[in-house]
Amino acid sequence: MKFEEAVEKIKTIKDDLSDKEKGVIYGLYKQATIGDINIARPFFINMVECAKWDTWKKQEGQTKELATQQYVKKVKKYLEKYGNK
Repeated sequence: MKFEEAVEKIKTIKDDLSDKEKGVIYGLYKQATIGDINIARPFFINMVECAKWDTWKKQEGQTKELATQQYVKKVKKYLEKYGNK
């Protein structure tokens, strides 16, 4: 499975994913497409944006290529877990 295909496939099960799993996918996607985090952490009152920032920050230092590979691997895992729709 290629990255672009994985991006489309994850949309079919996104409602089934836990918040933690969504965070993992988000962080890997941002690292694969943009690279290291390049924005300041949001104000702490905005908890959703802070959580998204934190998951991306955890990927910092990882190459785009490795993040792409890990993203595809996670999508495959989640598709197996929740059904390939």
